[in-house]
Amino acid sequence: MLDVDLLSAAEGEIVEFDKVLLVSDGENTLVGSPTVAGAKIVATSKGMVKGKKIVVFRYKNKTRHRKKNGFRAQYTRLTIDRVVMPGE
Repeated sequence: MLDVDLLSAAEGEIVEFDKVLLVSDGENTLVGSPTVAGAKIVATSKGMVKGKKIVVFRYKNKTRHRKKNGFRAQYTRLTIDRVVMPGE
């Protein structure tokens, strides 16, 4: 499983990434300049998840000013189904 920035993909939807920078099958490695032509990644969306909470605390001394905020980033969880090599 892989968490990426929030995508507009529903749960169970298939997502394809065609801008692949590096592909390897164990023996051969292809490095793109800037991308590998013909390679793509096919993944399935498992829905939205929230990341770890980040606490933001602002403080000004001598004035009793304190402000505490929290933030949780939203991610899309993906399962990689297959990697399509160039020429397949």
